Amino acid sequence: MKPMSVTRRRLVLSALGLALLAAMAFVVMRSGPLAPTRVTVVRAAEGRVAPALFGIGTVEARRSLQVGPTTAARVRHVAVDVGDTVQAGQLLAEMDPVDLDERGQALAASLARAGSLVTAMESQRRDALARKELAVVNTRRTVELGAQNFLSASAVEARQQEQASAEAALGAAEANLAAARHDQQRLQAEQAGLKQQRANVRLVAAMNGVVTARDAEPGTTVVAGQAVLRVMDPASLWVRVRLDQGRSTGLAAGLPARIALRSNPAQALPGRVARVEAVSDSVTEERVALVEFEQRPAGLSVGELAEVTLSLPSPPASVVLPNASLKRLSGQLGAWRLEAGGLQFAAVRTGAMSLDGQVQVLDGVKAGETIVVHSEKELAASSRIKVVQALVAPQPGTGGQQPGQASQQPGLGGRQP
Repeated sequence: MKPMSVTRRRLVLSALGLALLAAMAFVVMRSGPLAPTRVTVVRAAEGRVAPALFGIGTVEARRSLQVGPTTAARVRHVAVDVGDTVQAGQLLAEMDPVDLDERGQALAASLARAGSLVTAMESQRRDALARKELAVVNTRRTVELGAQNFLSASAVEARQQEQASAEAALGAAEANLAAARHDQQRLQAEQAGLKQQRANVRLVAAMNGVVTARDAEPGTTVVAGQAVLRVMDPASLWVRVRLDQGRSTGLAAGLPARIALRSNPAQALPGRVARVEAVSDSVTEERVALVEFEQRPAGLSVGELAEVTLSLPSPPASVVLPNASLKRLSGQLGAWRLEAGGLQFAAVRTGAMSLDGQVQVLDGVKAGETIVVHSEKELAASSRIKVVQALVAPQPGTGGQQPGQASQQPGLGGRQP
């Protein structure tokens, strides 16, 4: 064979170089930084969302009380223990009365003496009244005789003086009787107060319930208001749940709820919102609601964590999009719409949102339009895109979930954009 000419060899090498450059350009345009951005899309359709609120709460007792003395005292006896069921009026503990019994005996003696004094004062008053009536009769007769000049003027004046003295003695006797009665009333009031203090020494249950804490033992000295025992009503248990303020529109008393206790997360217990607190937490941006059970489960404990899902009223049918398709561009909420000429950012106005990531679109997107859901990177109106089924192929054992798609699990409660 004749050796290849220099010119022909150059042409072959040039062709190979051009092919290599074309291959490199193809690779760069397809998989390099200049490759189109892969995206997943969804066709907007009308539907209804099932708005709901999700929050974590703790089981608390609506009615609980601390049982303790009203004055400083020493614990004499504790009749119940933690876990005991008590009835209203049952004796729970007793404080040392110290000298209350002796003071009661002294007051009883003082009351008896006051009663005797009242009796004596009543007798003195009756005696003074009789003397006064006799003085009035004698004075009247003396005045009549003096008018007939049978008695001197000095004798008449002496009788009138006797009547005045008798009236003054009667007034003094009535005053002494009133003072004795007032003193008796004072002693009776002191005795009633002492009996109340003596009754307060006995700590009794104000309601039916269960003893949850025993904070003092016999011999312990406690101050006024310090708890010796704690009692709660097990029938009043409810869940205090905290909810995101940003999604709390429509939160009100009476909403149906599903409660999943940490001890049995597989069973959703029915309930309803009993009350919504008027004060929110400005630090965590949460609102507080109290959810009660329709039927309290057995073995429920105070302080147990619970997951609560509240069902909100369903809004009218409208366009529904996945939450992942909503983006913010220059501070405006919207979605990337796929059109024949490329991408266009459509500003939207959203409404209710469900826990599975579906958002009600009130304005900005029409049914039937193609909307970008996920993308490999941030998009722009000039971006070149390639529509794919999934950004990442599902891995074996993942149950078909595509890692490139946002996980929308009930209970995560992703915040609305």
